Amino acid sequence: MIKHRLFWPLCVLSSLLLFNLIYSPDFFSIKMKNGHLYGSLIDILNFGSPLILVAIGMTLVIATSGIDLSVGSIVAITGAMACLSISKSTDQNGWVILLIAVGASLVLSALLGLWNGFLVARIGIQPIIATLILMVAGRGIAQLITNGQIITILSPKYQYIGSGSLLTLPVSIFIVAIMFAIASLLTRKTALGLFIESVGCKPTASRLAGVRSKTIILMVYMFCGLCAGIAGLILSSNVSSADGNNAGLWYELDAILAVVIGGTSLNGGRFNLTGTLIGALIIQTLTTTIYMVGVPPEITLVVKAVVVLAVCLIQSENFRDMLRGRRKPRSYSSKHEVKQHG
Repeated sequence: MIKHRLFWPLCVLSSLLLFNLIYSPDFFSIKMKNGHLYGSLIDILNFGSPLILVAIGMTLVIATSGIDLSVGSIVAITGAMACLSISKSTDQNGWVILLIAVGASLVLSALLGLWNGFLVARIGIQPIIATLILMVAGRGIAQLITNGQIITILSPKYQYIGSGSLLTLPVSIFIVAIMFAIASLLTRKTALGLFIESVGCKPTASRLAGVRSKTIILMVYMFCGLCAGIAGLILSSNVSSADGNNAGLWYELDAILAVVIGGTSLNGGRFNLTGTLIGALIIQTLTTTIYMVGVPPEITLVVKAVVVLAVCLIQSENFRDMLRGRRKPRSYSSKHEVKQHG
């Protein structure tokens, strides 16, 4: 059980929840008000939904031995485009303008992800450089869309995406559940998951075996862009505004941390979507804990980094062996043995 890849992430998440329960005894309390459920646990799921969505897409990208640093910029661009489209309409609460704004924003986010995939798969640019281009330029594009201002809209229908409720739960939770189910079904019930893992482990071998590795990479980056676009819609609709400068800021780093905490290796290959979900919940629970305890804002990121480092060290088998005073036997190559004994 201890060696299971989800054991330590679940232990860390349980420890954070237990600490919150001790610090605030009503942390687990859930109340019904006006037909909606309210409570700290509901808030963690609700406010953590954008991060979970971005982390789902990031998991598949990392599984192909890539990385996407532009997801935060895509979040900002998508929210800015949707709010700008709605603000230009005379009827901001109309269904037509809502569908146009949401549809155009999601198409744009998928195209931006496709652009990243094109640079990586077709042009051959390293993923960290290819996505860094859009990370820098995308933030500027978002500010150009908003003209450097915060766009505020008055559309209850659009606001429903991020702050509405369905069956007493926030709509964002259902959106995450749908995207998680789609990703899980496509990667675990079809051969797509094996193709992604093979591309991440041995891209040349998978190509020689008949796997269209370039197409797989294009699809994965496009899906990651789409997940970031949906996250951008949730964030902007939750506050009924778009901020091209701060929306989605540092989301790429939190998503990468969530994937790593969940047990997916940055070297590519095998991935675990359930672990990513737990990792994202750990980060969001940690953020909620920091705010609840009253940690000063200027050292919030430092505390967060220390805790994440501790989580990664706990998961490391080599680190645990070092604490126990154990050392793995050194492995010698055949050439070394010949020199020693020859």
